[in-house]
Amino acid sequence: MSFGALNGFTVAITADRRSEEQAELLARRGAAVVHGAVIRTLPLSDEAALRSATEAIISRPPDIAVLCTSLGVRGWFSGADGIGLGADLTGALCGAEVIARGSKAAGAALALDIGVDWVTPEATYREVIDHLGTRSPQHPDGSAVRVAVQLDGKDSSGMVESLEELGYDVVAVRVYRWTLPDDLDPAERLVAAVADGTVDAVTFTSAHAVENFVELARRAGAWDRVLRRTQREVVVCCVGPVTAGTARAVGMRSVVEPMSPRLGAMIQALASAFAERSTTMELNGVSVHVQGRLVAVGGAAPVRLTERERAVFDALAKQPGAVVSKRSLVDRVWAGAVDEHVVEVTVARLRKRLGPAGASIDTVVRRGYRLDVDPTAIGL
Repeated sequence: MSFGALNGFTVAITADRRSEEQAELLARRGAAVVHGAVIRTLPLSDEAALRSATEAIISRPPDIAVLCTSLGVRGWFSGADGIGLGADLTGALCGAEVIARGSKAAGAALALDIGVDWVTPEATYREVIDHLGTRSPQHPDGSAVRVAVQLDGKDSSGMVESLEELGYDVVAVRVYRWTLPDDLDPAERLVAAVADGTVDAVTFTSAHAVENFVELARRAGAWDRVLRRTQREVVVCCVGPVTAGTARAVGMRSVVEPMSPRLGAMIQALASAFAERSTTMELNGVSVHVQGRLVAVGGAAPVRLTERERAVFDALAKQPGAVVSKRSLVDRVWAGAVDEHVVEVTVARLRKRLGPAGASIDTVVRRGYRLDVDPTAIGL
């Protein structure tokens, strides 16, 4: 028997934008979803600042325009249209060399009839800086090459400062900013779910979301537990290389990313990562298929295990035939917070859920439990 790609797994979504679309893509593949935005994207409230930067670009068109995000490109032109400067802005940029940080920013520009001369292969800020670092920042007459930079919500990782140090004349355009959400409760619950291992994966669609997630985990005193989870069993799925690089930089290890930095590709990369977590084994002469929290015994309909039942089963299945003590299960599944009687109750429920295969969980008197399974009968 086989399930949908993500049936039996729970995925935590940290995004604010397009979170409903992401949840729908995950649900189509069978995943249960937990949402708690760790980031809030706010349009620039100071229209005067956007007008000033746009007028500066129109009055002195740039030689080079760097477009960093699709949201920023769309927001900039929408804001310019709102103050009657849209056509003039298009004219100013059409005479510039346009550099896009990745395919999403390039796509947004092309949709607005702005031609793109170069797209960074890996969608990183460093590629833009390195690319411009190989060129002269001055015209033959000695004047500085003028570069317009559309910033992301966190000033594009120091790009303005880096280009200014190289000698370019930089005009920065801030369209939106990133902050923590006003209501932190959903985000804090999501962080706790990752720390407790009650989700199988967590998704990030921006590097700043990773940074906010880490900040919230540290505030809650849960960062050490989060780090242990994301180094082993909880998959960290990132939309692209910048986000993935940030996740790895803070110590996360179970990081996956798509070949193309797009939402749909990210979900597919996650589904591919979980393809290896489906297991079939023979217990008490019955074929048992396990995927996440779902267990199908023989030809019966799959049943969903509780979090504790699943954790106990996983602990036994990882050491087939070996005795796992009650104390070890208390420590691994309940973090030592319960007595051994709770283990006995959970094992009894697990046996019942497994039906005829439940008899394969042997009680070893005064020692613990073992899963009676032939290791050669386990397949992925």
